[in-house]
Amino acid sequence: MAPMKRPTFPAPYKHEHAPVKNVNEVVNEQLTIGQRAADWIAAKVGSWEFIIGQSAILTFWALLNVTAWVRHWDPYPFILMNLVLSLQAAYTAPMIMMSQNRQAAYDRIEAHNDYEVNLKAEEEIKEVLENLAAQNIAIAELHAMLETLLARPEDKE
Repeated sequence: MAPMKRPTFPAPYKHEHAPVKNVNEVVNEQLTIGQRAADWIAAKVGSWEFIIGQSAILTFWALLNVTAWVRHWDPYPFILMNLVLSLQAAYTAPMIMMSQNRQAAYDRIEAHNDYEVNLKAEEEIKEVLENLAAQNIAIAELHAMLETLLARPEDKE
């Protein structure tokens, strides 16, 4: 009787890659005080709380100066209020832009991290599929061996 051929399988897959990093933690660790301040200002200025609060202050400012409850420090057409708002816009806009630029850089880092994760997943899926294909071949070989054994005349007696 001829020796039976043993099914072969690929070598076990070795996970030889760095662990996946949380991009949020990596980026937050690298933030400077200025970047944190720009993000904080962008978050506050871009909120309904800020819009409502600023609207209330401007309305109160205008009412005080129109009704003369107190001495007119900024009579109509509210040149001082326009100056204050212009200064606010002159400083707030660049800070919002800094925050948006940093967010764009963060998005690029996150996209690159997603790309690396996808490459790793593709590699592991390929390994799993190769292993499954080897298992299919081994099962087919085992099935053929079984049929050969069952077809022997000495076993039927």
